[in-house]
Amino acid sequence: MPGFERFDDAERKEVQEVLETGVLFRYGFDSARRGRWKAFEFEKAFARRLGVRFCHLCSNGTASLSIALASCGIGAGDEVIVPPFTFVATVEAVLLAGAIPIFAEIDETLCLDPDAVKKTISGRTKAVIVVHMCGAMARIDEMQSVCREHDVVLIEDACQSVGATFQGQAIGTFGHMGCFSFDPVKTITCGEGGAVATDDEKRYRTAMAFADHGHDHIGTDRGREGHPILGTNFRISELNAAVGLAQLKKLDTFLEIQRTHKHRLLEMMRAFPRITPRHIPDDDGDSATFLSFSLPDEAGARKTASALAEKGVDGCFYWYDNNWHYLRQWDHIKGLKAPAKLPIRLIESRPDYQKLHLPRSDSIMSRMISMQIKLSWTEVDIKKRMDAMADIFSKI
Repeated sequence: MPGFERFDDAERKEVQEVLETGVLFRYGFDSARRGRWKAFEFEKAFARRLGVRFCHLCSNGTASLSIALASCGIGAGDEVIVPPFTFVATVEAVLLAGAIPIFAEIDETLCLDPDAVKKTISGRTKAVIVVHMCGAMARIDEMQSVCREHDVVLIEDACQSVGATFQGQAIGTFGHMGCFSFDPVKTITCGEGGAVATDDEKRYRTAMAFADHGHDHIGTDRGREGHPILGTNFRISELNAAVGLAQLKKLDTFLEIQRTHKHRLLEMMRAFPRITPRHIPDDDGDSATFLSFSLPDEAGARKTASALAEKGVDGCFYWYDNNWHYLRQWDHIKGLKAPAKLPIRLIESRPDYQKLHLPRSDSIMSRMISMQIKLSWTEVDIKKRMDAMADIFSKI
């Protein structure tokens, strides 16, 4: 990752076909566009890839989360269980839907622990958003069972795990809706883009309308379409969709490269027993965008992260101190800071996020480092990286 490392004539061809028509808008202008519908083409191809009936392309991964929540009927006062380790957009989408984020512990998969979720579910819980972090999957079969047992909506945030599978089934297809991102640093990119996927036709039609001001998209005259629901504007442009369409055709190649690179690094790391690779429920389904590993303690993790940086081993993240991906640094979330009064402020029973205590998650995150796997690495790059890592690990 990311996909922009492999831009070539394929992306240029798709974009040029859009520019030749002059139609950059994803809907309408039927005669002018010469039969070219890049967003619709991407949706059909991505749905086939995932093995689902429906896919809707949207402006970004954050929008996909808002669309999924709305399409699943999640709104004012509903409680939604979320992980403390995710990109902050997961929590923002819940808050801006008027719902209440309820944090549960993660486990060694770096994703929500199904057992912790089961203990956290209450009579007010309406949904769980499981986030498949850093390219690999949660214990999604167990999470699916927990949600079914408690009649709770399951939404998958697969924004970081395009191409990952569990036991042969695409991540993002186990829940009621799956959410995906194609932003600049994802394995395949639209520049900016996202998608929701589902087998539920009603939720799909709600998603399609909600993302476009409530349009029902019936007929060929956009100005005469009905508006069965309120909506917003989360549309993607044909230019972004065109880039993503070319990238989607390269996904298997990207996954093969990432998996090969990661396997070589993992083999090298086996010589160092104090380094523990992240637990992945299905190694064969890992999209391999990151190599995540734990040190024995926080001090060792901090020392190792610093040593990797000093040796020029770039793309390594110590998430425990990260401003955007771990709850510990989310002061704006803890203080519910917004330009206007959030609906959650009107709910007396809301959690006090300033007092959150997630000791297991803190323990896991304080010892863990993630290394981005790049498509552009050469043989020389990989050899230098392995030599530097081995030197650092030998001193732990």
